[in-house]
Amino acid sequence: MIYNQSEFNLRCEWGVQGVAQLAPISDVIVIVDVLSFSTCVEIVTNNGAIIFTYAYKDESAIDYAKSVQAELASHRQRWTTNGYSLSPKSVTQIPAGTRLVLPSPNGSFLTLHIGNTPTLAGCLRNCQAVAQFAQKYGDKIAVIPAGERWKEDGSLRPAFEDLIGAGAILSYLRGSLSPEAEVAVTTFQAFRQGLLGYLKKCSSGKELIAKGFESDVELSATFNISDCVLLLGDNAYVNSRVQG
Repeated sequence: MIYNQSEFNLRCEWGVQGVAQLAPISDVIVIVDVLSFSTCVEIVTNNGAIIFTYAYKDESAIDYAKSVQAELASHRQRWTTNGYSLSPKSVTQIPAGTRLVLPSPNGSFLTLHIGNTPTLAGCLRNCQAVAQFAQKYGDKIAVIPAGERWKEDGSLRPAFEDLIGAGAILSYLRGSLSPEAEVAVTTFQAFRQGLLGYLKKCSSGKELIAKGFESDVELSATFNISDCVLLLGDNAYVNSRVQG
């Protein structure tokens, strides 16, 4: 009970343990993985395609994709015309109706650990739309910044971009903020005027730019330009407008 922020309507906690603590007592949960799972899902579903979540980038993903009659996104790579990956640029032209399995050790992994709590995915591109849609479920809302993983031991690395994304969503919600949620909002407000520059300078952004994915950082930093809401059902994210 100490860690679930239950005294407050609006809650924020990191990673899979945040999901474990907050999902059971929340009306809805929002997963935030700005670089790049949530951004990819926003772009894909806004194009009218469907994202299936899967946690592992191994041979089992091939079998899973076949089981849901979907294409399988590859490891992040420089975008080419022969496939999709976790790179947001690779999915910008994805056709409507495409069924795509998107393995991700952060966003997808957390999604698969939520259980029965209604689940949305949010990023900077759709933060206001996600917040407004979340409040349809009730006033107890948990926002989960996914974070990254340290390569050395797989432990959680709290990530600047996910804290900013969580704060952006929380800033549009009404209700009492836990201290953890208030930190996210305050941080977002402090960096709001220079999102792209800060995302390029943060650790995750620098890593992507060094690998040739600066355009992915630019797509992910675009603020509040989408009314697409990423709603989870049967292990797949779809545009809520399409499902509705």
